[in-house]
Amino acid sequence: MAIVNENEKEYRFGDSGPKYLMRGPRMNFGIVVLTPGQDFAAHYHNMMEENFYILEGELEIHIDQEIFHCKKGDFIQVEPKKVHYLINRGNTDFKAAFMLAPYQEKDKVEVEYKPYRN
Repeated sequence: MAIVNENEKEYRFGDSGPKYLMRGPRMNFGIVVLTPGQDFAAHYHNMMEENFYILEGELEIHIDQEIFHCKKGDFIQVEPKKVHYLINRGNTDFKAAFMLAPYQEKDKVEVEYKPYRN
């Protein structure tokens, strides 16, 4: 059993980026914040699916060259091997809970990706 308070953990980029609340043994769980205009590098996972539940703001997510515009309350499921790129094109911070499962210690593969708008 584990109880973790979000305030006990730090974002990767200081005040934004991912913040892991749990890593393994069966899944990863965390919070991600993107400030207006900030993006997160395109990547995919070989084994893990990645899911997002939007808590605040809006997100533009590119999944295998398809663009989706998501908002508070939306749930996004990204299957393994699907390249995904996140960008906050809004005027306020974007915040979401994210989950990756089944847990794999090193399963992220970054890729070259030139974002576009539709």
